[in-house]
Amino acid sequence: MISFVIDSNESFSGNLEYIKNEFEKKGQYKFNFYYKDKISFSSLKKLATSKYVFLNDNFFPIAFMKFKDETSVIQLWHAPGAFKKFGGSVENKDMLKLISDNTDFLIVTSKNIENYYSEAFQIDKSKIKPLGLPRADYYFKNHDVDGLREKFNKKFNISPDKKIILYTPTFREDKLYNNVFNYLDLKKFNEQLADDYVLALRLHPKIKNFYSEDISVDGDYIDCSNYKNEQELLLLADILITDYSSIMIEFAMLSKPIIFFAYDLENYLNNERGFYLNYKKDLPGPIVYNDDELITVIREGIDISNLNSFLKTQFDFIDGHASERVVDFVINEGGKNE
Repeated sequence: MISFVIDSNESFSGNLEYIKNEFEKKGQYKFNFYYKDKISFSSLKKLATSKYVFLNDNFFPIAFMKFKDETSVIQLWHAPGAFKKFGGSVENKDMLKLISDNTDFLIVTSKNIENYYSEAFQIDKSKIKPLGLPRADYYFKNHDVDGLREKFNKKFNISPDKKIILYTPTFREDKLYNNVFNYLDLKKFNEQLADDYVLALRLHPKIKNFYSEDISVDGDYIDCSNYKNEQELLLLADILITDYSSIMIEFAMLSKPIIFFAYDLENYLNNERGFYLNYKKDLPGPIVYNDDELITVIREGIDISNLNSFLKTQFDFIDGHASERVVDFVINEGGKNE
């Protein structure tokens, strides 16, 4: 029995889906989906009798569960690499330590970031295994990118000649900075770039609370906030604009240009979570602080010369076999049978 701990309001996808598919290649297994918000005696029994329990984010009840010695609890974590500080690097150290005491393995993307994840999860480094991000295997499948782009063009009425700029702003705790259109003059942006580019905006779910239909936006853009497949968007995008989102680490794998539009950087550095890396020195793309600089960088070309060196700090493997490595590892009981 293999259990996946999931949220009922989210579709079964990402890391967990890739791990399930890999187990299905290996042989006959029973799968149990443990919904966090639908606790029942039956679901608890299946969880307790599972050989493997997979998590994709933190699940606090794990701290108080007693598993049999033969059960392995594996935390996959949903994000690659290390960028923004999270977890025990910021708060909840005691609770996270209890969870980690009941976690057998934490899967990360690189040995270089083990210290950060040890702090974030309050977990012993011996439990951290740099095997890769299962969901990143998506980019090594044989996708019909031209067909996907054709469907995207039809859905949003886009000219096939235009390049897609995907903008994925991060949620800020300071409400003042969450409406990006207060800092991006969309009319000016389109006047200078619309002949060659179309702007696709994907808002963080929390940011959407700061937008409403009565907000006047002077200019055209595509709202992809509800687009089902985020990875498909990354595949289709020619350029990524972000600020403090870890999505840039996944996009960097595609060797395409990234711009960091950090209009509120000083406030973010002083009042938000902070970073594991040096924001002003270590990013795989240029930082711009206003929409004029943003437009200029797009028009003049984006330097991607440090993409490869950045990727080496975030990934030990970029090969499409992360799911296979993880499943082979846990089947072998964490190396006990080697």
